[in-house]
Amino acid sequence: MVGLGGLLLALLMLFYPYWDLKYYGQAQQKSSQVVRELQLTDLCLFTEARYTRHLSQADLFSPFQDHPMAFEHFPSGSLALPPEHMFRR
Repeated sequence: MVGLGGLLLALLMLFYPYWDLKYYGQAQQKSSQVVRELQLTDLCLFTEARYTRHLSQADLFSPFQDHPMAFEHFPSGSLALPPEHMFRR
């Protein structure tokens, strides 16, 4: 009986987006309208630290704001690479 319930739940999770496709399309149109009206340019990839939210807006010392030799507090800081011009130096 538990296997049948799990199977039904899995099928519901697979097909629910198709049943609610009209709502998702409307929500995407509203989101793109907000982006267009507010003239948003950067994609927010991470939500943890201010220097990983918008990589183009971060200054060079924000990851080291606590101490220059401090370890990274957030996992996203280790996933985002430094800007390319820093590799050229």
